[in-house]
Amino acid sequence: MTTKTLSCLPSLNSTHQAQSEALRQLIIHAIQQDKTQSISFARFMELALYEPQLGYYTASLNKLGEQGDFVTAPEISPLFAQCLGQQCQEVLGQLGGGDILEIGAGTGKMAQDLLLFLEKKGALPIQYKILEISPDLKQRQQHKLKSQIPHLFPLIEWLDDWPDRPLTGVIIANEVVDALPVHKFLWTENSIQEMRVVHTENNFTWHYAPLASVQQTSRLAQLKLNYFNETVRYESEVCLGLSDWMRKLSAALQRGLILIIDYGFPAHEYYHPDRRLGTSMCYYQHRGHSNPFVLVGLQDLTASVDFSLLARYAVETGLDLAGFTSQAAFLINSGLLQHMEECYNIIAAVDLNRQVHCLTSPNEMGELIKVIGLTRGYQTTLQGFLQYDKRARL
Repeated sequence: MTTKTLSCLPSLNSTHQAQSEALRQLIIHAIQQDKTQSISFARFMELALYEPQLGYYTASLNKLGEQGDFVTAPEISPLFAQCLGQQCQEVLGQLGGGDILEIGAGTGKMAQDLLLFLEKKGALPIQYKILEISPDLKQRQQHKLKSQIPHLFPLIEWLDDWPDRPLTGVIIANEVVDALPVHKFLWTENSIQEMRVVHTENNFTWHYAPLASVQQTSRLAQLKLNYFNETVRYESEVCLGLSDWMRKLSAALQRGLILIIDYGFPAHEYYHPDRRLGTSMCYYQHRGHSNPFVLVGLQDLTASVDFSLLARYAVETGLDLAGFTSQAAFLINSGLLQHMEECYNIIAAVDLNRQVHCLTSPNEMGELIKVIGLTRGYQTTLQGFLQYDKRARL
């Protein structure tokens, strides 16, 4: 994702204005219905992103690619999917076959490139399942994949919810967890407060409220004690819904590998004293800013992933922690240089080098995005984590 700043509010067409205003009114109603006349930021984020008709991910908006708000790795280069394909080929081969489940398939580009790569290697899955909650994105994916890979289209099945039965194979979640709703909190020298959302004078704004429980207070106080005890004022996020999401993800895998690829940090970096304003960001037309209360329903809202917390929940659900590293290291381990050589025949060298730079540079996606591997009933060392495995940092 890009990080250009949003210096002023853009002009919107009438359709987008109407959609945003309708969603604003729905959120205002939710605030008014709450006995505190406020809602958690997680609830605000849930409505802004996932409200069934008006949310950012469910409405008919150009979200991905050059005409959207951000670009993900599969849209940057087919090399990304080819490297993932190398890991999928290894796992499916060891398992004697299986399925692939992609959670949130975006434009469908990764599914296209991954299936073409596996076809070339003679390692196609039994089925390629796509869990997609956005009707708009599902329609776009179906159109793209049916037109681009019609001979492989019968392998693809779309799901509206988690699979009814756990699968054997590989589950991939690329830039999914950073869009899970998060609660925001403020730590000061003597108190911890939740940052809730209120509506006053025709604007959304923050309201600082006491915490809901003693248990929550204890948990958040421990974060301060562990990571930023000397910081006078500290804002950050906690994804309280991550445990439930990981439980559902774990239940979807009978045997094989889960790959989660996302922006994030181990806890000691996530809650570093220098990161005192938290990690939540907003993206609109490739510009990043920190105000979630503008362009409601028209901009992406994200927060980085606490991979230490994710790993802990994964282990609690019976998964094995098989690897943790940067995107750059994972791609290199998974044959990036070899795949580059094969691509020089079809992609201009200058374009290919630019793509690799974006995927692997520390200043781009290379170090900012991490890859975590979780397994069940699979003991073979994973190729993607052979070198530079950083599980010890979790």
